[in-house]
Amino acid sequence: MVLATIVVLAGCGGGPSPRAWAASVCGALTPWRSEINKLTSSTDEQMTAQTTPAQAKENLVRLFDGAEQASEAARRKVEKAGIPEAENGEAISAGFRSSLGKMRDAYGRARDTIDGLGTGEPTAFYDGVRAAVETLNKEYDASALDTSKLNSEELKQAFDEVPECR
Repeated sequence: MVLATIVVLAGCGGGPSPRAWAASVCGALTPWRSEINKLTSSTDEQMTAQTTPAQAKENLVRLFDGAEQASEAARRKVEKAGIPEAENGEAISAGFRSSLGKMRDAYGRARDTIDGLGTGEPTAFYDGVRAAVETLNKEYDASALDTSKLNSEELKQAFDEVPECR
């Protein structure tokens, strides 16, 4: 009887420990942040480079597509990390996934907007790119994870301690 109870209780949990989850999440977010930083620098270069609108359009579409794909890859890795065995673990995991999904979608919309711009009139093209980037920045900022509502002392400690998060 005791053995049966232990087996049933063991089956109820099963999520990763806070440290294991934090390590997985940071393992997903560290390369994503590096990729986004690289793409942001490349985007800034494209905005100031002496290229034709057609070249800039092709490059920016490719850059935003890369950011969209990187965001989705990070979201999938966080999803694969599971639900941490911690207070508010379900909500915290969902918050991370939702935030990355919103960032992915913002990059996709920016890509689609720029892809739809005509390149015949350079001033109009670059005005459209600036507007798309402004919208992207607003959507990106709005998608940031509100950690004030997702408190878990166990996870805070884990994020502070695991080497993957440093």
